[in-house]
Amino acid sequence: MDHQHEQATRPTQATPTTKQPSFPVLRPLGDSALVIQFGDAIDTAVQEKVRAFTNFFLSHPLTGVVECVPAYTTVTLYYEARSLTYPTILATMRELLASWQRHDSLHQHDGELAAKIVEIPVCYGNRFGPDLSWVASHCGMHADDVVTAHSGASYVVYMLGFSPGFPFLGGLPSVISVPRRDTPRLSIPAGSVGIAGNQTGVYPIASPGGWQLIGRTPLSLFLPAQFPPTLLEAGDSVRFVPITEREFERMAATGARR
Repeated sequence: MDHQHEQATRPTQATPTTKQPSFPVLRPLGDSALVIQFGDAIDTAVQEKVRAFTNFFLSHPLTGVVECVPAYTTVTLYYEARSLTYPTILATMRELLASWQRHDSLHQHDGELAAKIVEIPVCYGNRFGPDLSWVASHCGMHADDVVTAHSGASYVVYMLGFSPGFPFLGGLPSVISVPRRDTPRLSIPAGSVGIAGNQTGVYPIASPGGWQLIGRTPLSLFLPAQFPPTLLEAGDSVRFVPITEREFERMAATGARR
């Protein structure tokens, strides 16, 4: 599995003098993976292509491919090197991409892909969001305004990584964009909601981390015994809903998943 780091490398816009690559670009990753890159910037148009091709590939599976991993701008296909060679999967994916592009062209006016909309309840501040006051001070805002801005936006799951089910969410309002902590915490409770740079995310399991914590959800985002094991997947739309501490405790006691 492609274990993404919490501080994922972000694609950057090419300068005006840089020759623009022709996407999609295919390249090897080690001896048993193929990367298909659809762009070099984090934006919804590129993410839509990643999501559309992922769905297309899953409906046209290739024997020997064991995992399909969508990310910010890429789709990585992991395959069994004993049953597939790189030249074979490269040629096959070029053919599949051509087929997908013809299909995409024919259906470009069918509207956007239907996204799953997930509401995540969050108790902001106090013991659940120890960095909320710092974020408010850094942004020159009141803590309530930070909550309003964070919960008032609509987010897109660009990728899962760092830890099982950790969603990297784009769409954070610029007014509450803040840097990571200078010193990461060694242990962050599961369900903690953090922000860093222009992204927000939710820690599905207890783990180290360096994002600014502003709240916590009682929902379980990762349950390995269930299928699917993750609450979210790339392409989902997410909204955060403020709740009280009493509501948090009640939902946590019932073992809320959705």
